[in-house]
Amino acid sequence: MADAATEAVPRLTEVVARRLAEDPTVTPDVAHAVLRALGNAETEDRTTGFADTGIFLKAIRVRGFRGIGPETSLELPPGPGLTLVVGRNGSGKSSFAEAAELALTGGNRRWDGRSAAWREGWRNLHADDTTRIEVELLTAGSDPEITILKEWHPEAQLSEAQWTESRAARAHTRFDPARWSPVLELYRPFLSYSELGALVDGKPSDLFDALHQLLGLDELTVAQERIRSRRLALERAARDSRAERVALVDALDALADDRATRMAKLLRPAQPDLTAVSRHMTGRADGPDGLRAIVRLALPTADQVAETADRLAACGAALARDATADAEADLRVLELLRRARIHAEASGECPCPVCGRGTLDAEWARAADAEIAQLAARVDALTTARDRLREATRAARALPDQVPPELDFDPRHPPTVDTAAVQRAWSEWAALSAADYTPDLPERLRGAHSRLVDELTLLQQGTRKELDRLDEVWAPLVPRIASWLDSARQVAVRAGELRTVKRAEDWLKAATSGLRDERMSPLETTARWVWRTLRQQSNIELGGIRLQGNAGTARRVLLDVTVDEVESAALGVMSQGELHALGLALFLPRATVEHSPFRFVMIDDPVQAMDPAKVDGLARVLAAVAATRQVIVFTHDERLAEAVRRMQLAARVVEVQRRERSVVEVRVSSDPVRRYLDDARSLVRTPQLPPAIADELVATCCRSAVEAASQARARRTLLAAGMHHREVERHLESAFTTRAMVALAVMGVDYNVDDLNQHLAAEAKWLVPALRDVTAAAHVPIDRTMRELIASTERLIAWLSK
Repeated sequence: MADAATEAVPRLTEVVARRLAEDPTVTPDVAHAVLRALGNAETEDRTTGFADTGIFLKAIRVRGFRGIGPETSLELPPGPGLTLVVGRNGSGKSSFAEAAELALTGGNRRWDGRSAAWREGWRNLHADDTTRIEVELLTAGSDPEITILKEWHPEAQLSEAQWTESRAARAHTRFDPARWSPVLELYRPFLSYSELGALVDGKPSDLFDALHQLLGLDELTVAQERIRSRRLALERAARDSRAERVALVDALDALADDRATRMAKLLRPAQPDLTAVSRHMTGRADGPDGLRAIVRLALPTADQVAETADRLAACGAALARDATADAEADLRVLELLRRARIHAEASGECPCPVCGRGTLDAEWARAADAEIAQLAARVDALTTARDRLREATRAARALPDQVPPELDFDPRHPPTVDTAAVQRAWSEWAALSAADYTPDLPERLRGAHSRLVDELTLLQQGTRKELDRLDEVWAPLVPRIASWLDSARQVAVRAGELRTVKRAEDWLKAATSGLRDERMSPLETTARWVWRTLRQQSNIELGGIRLQGNAGTARRVLLDVTVDEVESAALGVMSQGELHALGLALFLPRATVEHSPFRFVMIDDPVQAMDPAKVDGLARVLAAVAATRQVIVFTHDERLAEAVRRMQLAARVVEVQRRERSVVEVRVSSDPVRRYLDDARSLVRTPQLPPAIADELVATCCRSAVEAASQARARRTLLAAGMHHREVERHLESAFTTRAMVALAVMGVDYNVDDLNQHLAAEAKWLVPALRDVTAAAHVPIDRTMRELIASTERLIAWLSK
């Protein structure tokens, strides 16, 4: 048998670190990400608290469970070797297997996924006392003997058992499933018939996980999951940010708002300028500038305009009143004298520049000054009125402003309010800033102001309503944009990390696959050896066994199968017997790894659906495994025991029989022939039986012994001659009588029953009467003859067994 050892590497981190260092494509950030994930994997080995090793089964004692009523014990040699527990269906043999599994694991795979009826029938119908399962184990430790006890009171449910564990050096303690479950799950030593098919055609991930865990790569799996989770989180954040950005752009495009327009433009690129978005958020968060500016527009008050207009009108009236013809003439003379006086001061005594006859001398100056004083007094009211009108006119011109730019909008982005009427009114108002005084100027000033106030008031009222409407839509978008901005900044910051995590995940997947293949190789070698031994005459060849998948992906075990050297899908071409054989090929390497604490495997009903050739292969496989393991096989099919005897494989055969009221008897049986003869001798020694019944039973046992010996010789002879197992079984099934069975054994497949006596007489004359007595012994009435019949039968069987 190929070596099934698959030692777990204790320092997986060192292996990964070495591979990272040797890979020239790995950058420092990727290496750091892988080692950090592996260091934080926190894969606590749940099996480290289990110190027992070299565990063998010593005995299984059962009372009141399944098919077993009164307490019955199945004693097992606690060491390597093959034990076959045989018995017909319903004999109670499988109850021992189910009891041992239930006592150690707390469950039973045969019941899993089935109806409640399978669990409701766990208590034996003839049990009127405590139901009890006791499993004795022998370990390699300093305190080697362990007893696992599971006990139910008469009214207790299946889950209400008292579960204890005891050792020779310690008293009973509560059984600790947390200590036993991890190793029982990892190195599961039990295999029921229902599990055989499930190993192959059950959930693909179950077998993957079981083998992957066995390879000691859980830390890599956890590290992969950590990196994968981080990658998914980063991708989800980027994806959510992208989706929210697109949604925001759609919402902003639907809003007639210059804030929304600018923000939509900023958010539309796949990689927005986050600084510009932030600046727009902080600098322009108070609303649409143009509309806000319209609301802020202000005009002189009506009182200010009225006061200026009244002043202008009063000054105009005063000037009209004081501006007479004489006053105007005096004013002109006054102006002329003042200029002449200035000229005389600048030129000195000189002729009069006007008439040329007089002289502007000192005397003239005195007379001119006196005249100037008189004229100034007479025109003072006129000059004052003119000065005041000039100042009033300047004040009126100062009131109007030019049309403000807030009323002008970009044609590409028209406003949501109509400013045309205000612009016209404001233009009329602004024109007064350059108007000359006319008597109607005060009224023009009042009228223009009044019309502008009315139009601006209407505009500002409409603008405020529009601002309120826009804010109702914009306001909810502000926190959304702010929230998106925060997440987008995080996404931008972590973009480099996402690239690193993706590369780290890809590298770790490849590394895990490589390590997995390396550690799977010994298990694959063992599985292929088991299949080759089991398949016998099957034309299906099992190639590689590979684990496909990783954390977060579909996980399955790939089986490379060829049919007559042509690649094919395993499940599609295999018979039920071949599927069971493949299940064993996958179970045994896992259950027999060197570092498993269990040195036993328990297999229930592996022979069903197997053709005879595979039964021979199974016997060889079990015998090979039994060289280093304690192998216990439960079967109702006599073929496995017969194959073990025929091939002279070392095995201990234990027979289980169930009598009335679920009384189960266990006894060691070497072979069916010896068992039938022992039963015949026991019947002869039983005086309580009526003679007629005893004779019939003894004769039946002798006849059955001869038939069993004949079948064994026929199988041995025909198989040795190269006949296919199926043909051998067909010939055996066609031999309906004892004489036909003997004839097949001694004469071959071309036998004729009528020629049997002649053939036997040629071999030895005593054979003919011996066979005749076996087939007709039921009619011999005396006890002594029955003893002679048994002796004669033994002699005949000895001849057949040569």
